[in-house]
Amino acid sequence: QVQLVESGGGLVQAGGSLRLSCVASGRFFSNYAMAWFRQAPGKEREIVAAIGASDSTTYYADSVKGRFTISRDNAQNTVYLQMNSLKPEDTAVYYCALRWRVISRKAEEYNNWGRGTQVTVSS
Repeated sequence: QVQLVESGGGLVQAGGSLRLSCVASGRFFSNYAMAWFRQAPGKEREIVAAIGASDSTTYYADSVKGRFTISRDNAQNTVYLQMNSLKPEDTAVYYCALRWRVISRKAEEYNNWGRGTQVTVSS
């Protein structure tokens, strides 16, 4: 069972930046597609960005395109989410998740989840 641990969340002013990290335990990290989801109070969990396994195909939600960048370091078993030009509506708990090989936009298709890291953007 792969375990995921997120870090890097915090409180930032609108327009600021944060970099989230998610470290995976275990082997074969490079074979997994990774994704970041977020959930704000009273809202459903939504995908933010995802990155594929072998070809590092990426996907971004329209709401974060041009502001967020997902990347991975397979040698460090880590996936990152660089968040720039943050807005108050980006406030949420951010979760990383993994599934085998190919990215998906659907939360139910991811097998393992981290416990999340809180991101709060003040106006």
